[in-house]
Amino acid sequence: MSQPYPSHSAPRPPESSRIAAILAHLSAPIAAVLSAGLLSLLGPLLVWLVKKDDPFARRAAAGAFNFNLLFWVLFLLSWLLIITVIGVIVAVPLMLVLFVVSAWCHVKGAVRASNNQTYDYPFQLRVLS
Repeated sequence: MSQPYPSHSAPRPPESSRIAAILAHLSAPIAAVLSAGLLSLLGPLLVWLVKKDDPFARRAAAGAFNFNLLFWVLFLLSWLLIITVIGVIVAVPLMLVLFVVSAWCHVKGAVRASNNQTYDYPFQLRVLS
């Protein structure tokens, strides 16, 4: 029995593209840990700027940047809620959920990139493409 659609595999990106995509996914959480969350946007943005002509790495970096932009805004909102003492009840669980979701998505993106697959983050503020 023949398949209704031919199975064409996408061309493999070069090794440098794969490494840049992995770096784009992992640079955000690494920078976030080292800078207490302030520079999580910097890593993906730098990869995006350096690898603009590489579609695989550019897509990974743009996705990581857009995802981190949204989460950066949500973390900022959480800190504002903590400042207003009443919001602590909402802010602390929100920050924990954001941390776990962010870590999961970045690791999943890096694993997919290492397997030469693209990864679309579930939540994004689309600024870069």
